[in-house]
Amino acid sequence: MTMILGMPLPVLTGQLLIGLINGSFYALLSLGLAVIFGLLRVVNFAHGAFYMLGAFTAWMLGQYLGIGFWGALLLAPLIVGLVGAVVERTMLRRLYDLDHLYGLLFTFGLALLLEGLFQHVYGASGKPFSAPDAMKGVVRTDFVTVPIYRGWVVIASLVLCLGTWALIEKTKIGAYLRAATEDATLVQAFGVNVPLLLTLTYAFGCALAGIAGVLAAPVFQVSPTMGSNLIIIIFAVVVVGGMGSILGAIATGYLLGIVEGLTKVFYPEAANIAIFIIMAVVLMLRPAGLFGKEY
Repeated sequence: MTMILGMPLPVLTGQLLIGLINGSFYALLSLGLAVIFGLLRVVNFAHGAFYMLGAFTAWMLGQYLGIGFWGALLLAPLIVGLVGAVVERTMLRRLYDLDHLYGLLFTFGLALLLEGLFQHVYGASGKPFSAPDAMKGVVRTDFVTVPIYRGWVVIASLVLCLGTWALIEKTKIGAYLRAATEDATLVQAFGVNVPLLLTLTYAFGCALAGIAGVLAAPVFQVSPTMGSNLIIIIFAVVVVGGMGSILGAIATGYLLGIVEGLTKVFYPEAANIAIFIIMAVVLMLRPAGLFGKEY
């Protein structure tokens, strides 16, 4: 059997695959956080709750309306985005002129409210959600076995991440969004509806969390606590990449997922804290993050 660094090749590649899958969710979720913070300057602590809401919405669409995975993948993020738009329009908008701490406290309270509501209605135990029939099964090679659905998740996440980066960095609407963060009054003077842009930005960031939730539903159980179990790691990823950096969120999401997977091979005891150790080191050497701007 082929050995690399003293480990059997199938074991090593298997953990790399697990790390890449986890990194796909880290990248997609941290991307939504980076979009919201970079353009609205809001630390969205409710992001994990919107991730959970996406998974539960997909489950409810199937359970009560008989809508399959592909329909849920389209509808659930739209529903989550709509909820995010309502939250921004009715509540979060009132906090923009206040200290950032108020936005953090509000979104933290919103996360607790949503998690508590779903736990009260559906209980703490997880709900099963199956992958589509076309995505079941595995692909086997001499050195790795790849579940088809999990491989598809990695590709889908990468496409969504790169598409979002292109939208923000390469399109006219992305230029308007970036300009609005610098001088909203000037942009509004050119006839751009800045309040609508901010609403759409928050809704889009929440929809990204919703998509991640739908993709995660067949991999993990749909649970009220699935977001709270992940949000601290996602914030660590965003901090390492640089707060508000789109490219940083994507790159560090995948990178830290892979590092976490490799740590489980070579030093399992440190697997749960590896990301936080990296965060501490990065903050000491480069406080703005790997891709963040130094001010």
